[in-house]
Amino acid sequence: MSIFSDNIRLLRAQKNLSQQEIADKMSMSRVRYSKYEDGRSEPPYEILIRISKYFNVSIDLLLTVDIRKYPLEEILKLPDNRIVLPVVVDKLGNNSIEIVPQKASMGYLSGYSDPEYIESLQRISLPFLTHGKYRAFPAQGDSMPPFKDGSYIIGKYIENIEELKANKSYVFVTLNDGISYKRLEAKKEKSITVAADNPFYKPYEIPLGEIVEIWQYTSGIFPEDFEPDHFEHYNLKDMFLELRKDIEKLNHKLPENFK
Repeated sequence: MSIFSDNIRLLRAQKNLSQQEIADKMSMSRVRYSKYEDGRSEPPYEILIRISKYFNVSIDLLLTVDIRKYPLEEILKLPDNRIVLPVVVDKLGNNSIEIVPQKASMGYLSGYSDPEYIESLQRISLPFLTHGKYRAFPAQGDSMPPFKDGSYIIGKYIENIEELKANKSYVFVTLNDGISYKRLEAKKEKSITVAADNPFYKPYEIPLGEIVEIWQYTSGIFPEDFEPDHFEHYNLKDMFLELRKDIEKLNHKLPENFK
């Protein structure tokens, strides 16, 4: 037996079809198809593609994830067949929060779609969180005060881009930048505009095709107190920002031969 054979048997059962009916749809004999379900034979890639398209499940998911472990009605299938695991609660009924560790944050982009990776994350619970799927991400840099290195941003999973609201903060997981925490400025047809709360950083656009996950900010974890001198640090950056703007204005006014 293999993960693949177990998966296609389950998917066939979900459709209430016999092996002969599936074989007919795949343009093969029942005996040949039964060997795939029994694990006695491995299908060539063209058959894999055919099965994947029929069940609307990616080949990667068919071959590597035992979908019997996850109730199908609770599995969220996105366009690339990623799985967001069902909501987990503790003994008191509080939602569990999966924590992405600081040292492993760079590996999240390759692990977010792996159920074993997600299940390996440590969990905590906060009683005031409402129903939903929550995850805690490590803060990096100084673009979103008062969060700084060592802090954690707790986000609630957002299923649809249409749920995004201007001026709200989100954790965006993207193909190019990985994990980033920013405030939404605007939604466009093919992209969104986000900005940091620290004005030293300029707003920028994220193409919708690069977004793999979105988590709306709900709370934060601060291992250390936010010290007053951090505000002075940000004010200093504001001064440099204004200076940079002044220089840009002067450059526009200078004749071309002086640039």
